[in-house]
Amino acid sequence: MRKRTRARELALQFLYQIDLIGEDTLRDLEEFLAAESKEPEVRRFASDLVRGTWSGRVEIDELIRKIAKNWDLHRMAALDRNILRMAIYEMRHADAAPPKVVINEAIELGKRYSTQHSGKFVNGILDRAKQLLFDGVARSAAASVVPTALDEEAEAPPPGSIASTLEAETEAEASQRPGESLQPATSAQN
Repeated sequence: MRKRTRARELALQFLYQIDLIGEDTLRDLEEFLAAESKEPEVRRFASDLVRGTWSGRVEIDELIRKIAKNWDLHRMAALDRNILRMAIYEMRHADAAPPKVVINEAIELGKRYSTQHSGKFVNGILDRAKQLLFDGVARSAAASVVPTALDEEAEAPPPGSIASTLEAETEAEASQRPGESLQPATSAQN
């Protein structure tokens, strides 16, 4: 098994524990990783994924809620929820793997450890997250430099952050006329 794949598995196991038992479990992370892997690269990457995902979960969960409009985050399978969190964190903050690789790894984790439908569910959510995070970067950067009277004292989220991407996406949705799609129009007429 590849080192990063193993690190993702360990990170998922630990994120699942934190989600069920509580944040106090974080103090046991290094001991858990040392018991599960002798590879320093695996332990380091898994630790980065766990700490980064957990510390950014509020913002990540906001993005998941926006995408999964008909799903309450706490009603999702705990494994699926943590696979989504970890993959979104990795797409945003880890430079080593392209988003497509992160999504494929997340799909495999869902298939291997969660329900029979998890792969499709994870794929759908993460594909949309990738679109919002990467296709929306230029749009969110432009949106974050246009202050309003109410925002004079408020600090704008950094360009490219999940918060600025969500703001830009919300503004884009609000500006559309009813019946228009966020997707580009196709030239084929049916």
